[in-house]
Amino acid sequence: MANRALDGLVATMTARLPEILDDIAELVTCESPSSDLAAVAASADVVSRVGTRLLGTEPERVVLEGRTHLRWRTGTGRPKVLLLGHHDTVWPLGSLQTHPFSVAGGVLRGPGCFDMKTGLVMALHAVAALGVPDGVTILVTGDEEVGSPSSRELIETEAKGCLAALVLEAAADDGAIKTERKGTSLYHVRVGGRAAHAGLEPEKGVNATVELAHQVLAASTLADAGRGTTVTPTVASAGTTMNTVPAAGEFTIDVRMWDVAEQQRVDGAIRALMPAIPDAALEVSGGPNRPPLPADASGPLFERACLLAGRLGLPPLARAAVGGASDGNFTAGVGTPTLDGLGAVGGGAHADHEHVLIDRVPGRTALLAALVGDLLAEQGEEARR
Repeated sequence: MANRALDGLVATMTARLPEILDDIAELVTCESPSSDLAAVAASADVVSRVGTRLLGTEPERVVLEGRTHLRWRTGTGRPKVLLLGHHDTVWPLGSLQTHPFSVAGGVLRGPGCFDMKTGLVMALHAVAALGVPDGVTILVTGDEEVGSPSSRELIETEAKGCLAALVLEAAADDGAIKTERKGTSLYHVRVGGRAAHAGLEPEKGVNATVELAHQVLAASTLADAGRGTTVTPTVASAGTTMNTVPAAGEFTIDVRMWDVAEQQRVDGAIRALMPAIPDAALEVSGGPNRPPLPADASGPLFERACLLAGRLGLPPLARAAVGGASDGNFTAGVGTPTLDGLGAVGGGAHADHEHVLIDRVPGRTALLAALVGDLLAEQGEEARR
């Protein structure tokens, strides 16, 4: 992207800031918990309305398994750059009563403002500032916070063949770009036993709670701190009454890793778990959810972003490797260069102190616009050669 095209881009976004904040308010004040399909559909209406005003065209509404996703494709050519985000949140209906939207002291607050409705608004304004160029796809999904069960195939299909996927998830600490993400695997282990009276004849039972304890400990040993692999048993339950040998139990396991080999190792080991108590039974479901986002998927894009940040007069960019996963894991998994964490700067995702630093919004939006424009310009130059 030529230097002259960058001139004034930060100033333009600074001038747009009041409008950007109004658009963020519109999205945040429409609650959209992932589990409430009607709320997600209503949120999609709001995102569609804001995006249509900025881009001049309505999105395609894609409803999969009852979940509402939105897709804009600009121009008539082959999509070259994918901007990716989600409009669902972890916040239940009614959260605005306890965590109202507010703008005060340079800080914006509200449920889902940081993760990641500010990033969505930034994406829409960035593309609008470029004059809605040919070759951009903006995909806004409605189920990221629950693992993207319906949108994964859609995301992967849109990403294939693109020059880059730019993910508008919130930044890491102090605005660092997320250049590596761990992959995730999720499991549900069911334990079968046999009920008996705990006082009269406990020996006739098969204690599912004891079996569950064995399996929780067995799963925990699969972690490898040296390789950054975590295996964390999370939710657990067993039994029915205090005086009954439990006949059934279950627990869930969250696994995080930096590389596919570790994901495969742990997957095989969990599926190979065997009962420790005679006559107990095990049933394992689940598996890999998102592949890792490795550093080599983001490296060249990060260097490009650093150069553009310097030309825009922005502070030097930092990079971060994080344990949390996003839909950027999917785009990297199909071989598309991916840069994540390009959204809001702030903190407190999923927490009471969720917030966005307002003074960082114009520069980050300008950087996104510059990155999109630079990628499209390079592709155009190659096509003319």
